[in-house]
Formats: sequence, C-alpha cells, structure tokens
Amino acid sequence: MIRKIVFYPEPVLRTVGKPVEEVTDEIRELAADMLETMYEASGVGLAAQQVGEAIQLAIVDVSHDPECISYLRVNGEEKELSEVCPLTFINPKLELVGKKEADVEGCLSFPDLRGDILRPSEVKATVETLDGETLVIETDGLFSRAIQHETDHLFGKLFIDRMSSAKKLAIRRQLKEMQEQYG
Repeated sequence: MIRKIVFYPEPVLRTVGKPVEEVTDEIRELAADMLETMYEASGVGLAAQQVGEAIQLAIVDVSHDPECISYLRVNGEEKELSEVCPLTFINPKLELVGKKEADVEGCLSFPDLRGDILRPSEVKATVETLDGETLVIETDGLFSRAIQHETDHLFGKLFIDRMSSAKKLAIRRQLKEMQEQYG
C-alpha cells in the first residue's frame, strides 16, 4: 500500500526514531509499504519518519545506476548493487570514512528542493535486516550518500541541516512557503 509522504515542517521529521526491538508483521508490512511508496515517488531512499513513523527503519535502492559506486563490500565480500538493493535496514550504526565531498541531494519530504550537501565519500554501515541478520556494508558514491541521508532521518536530522549558511539563506523563502503550505 502506498503511504502518504509527510512534508517539512511535519514534527515527526525531527523525531529521533526508536530502535526496532522486534521485527513484527506490522514492521514487515510498513517496510513493504515504504518500498512501494519510494518507487511510486521515484526516490532512492525513504525513512520511516517520512511516512509518519518514528522508528529506525529505512530503505535504499540505487540499483538503477550500477555505475554510481566504485566498490561495495558486505561482511567483507565484494558484491554487486543488484545483490544488495533494495536494502531495507533497521538500527543503523555508521562509521564515516573518506574525505568530505559535496554533491546535490534532494529529499521526498522537500518537494522541488535540492542542494549541495557535504558528506564523507564513504561509509561503513552496520545494519540489521528484517530477517535478523547483521550486515556490515562498506561502500562509496550514491549508495554511501543515500545510506547517510536516510540514517540522518532516523535520528531527526534533515538534509537542510547540512547545507551551508549561504545555501540556507538562499532557500529561506522556499522553506517559509513549505511551512505555510504544509505546516
């Protein structure tokens, strides 16, 4: 079922998600709905907060662009994106590595808003799957960026929080319009 994506300034977007202690049928259903919702919205990632649920559950799928990374290891083994995506993960812990690089990001909770975001180029993410498996994912490129972006959501941080002061000034009017429209 396609869920309604919540837009800024909805308070749930700033809410730190509760860790998922047990994967119930409701959690599995939410994850399936989120995947369907993300694809319908042409996104590459979606966090539970974006559909109104303040838990540590997110989905990322960048498999449409296999050239978007230069490497991918899962539990120390080389993998292809198609073997890992879509990635549904809970309770992530990130180790950010590599130099910081700026790249354009958008967010389904901020329609029509884009901005250069400075993030570490690589990530080592320890995540749990819905099947209770622990995965250690090491990657770069868009997959790294998407995992970082969605994990930020799980902890109440938005991509606008990572924008430069100049960019925040430049989008001030857009944010005010969003507050009036969706607030």
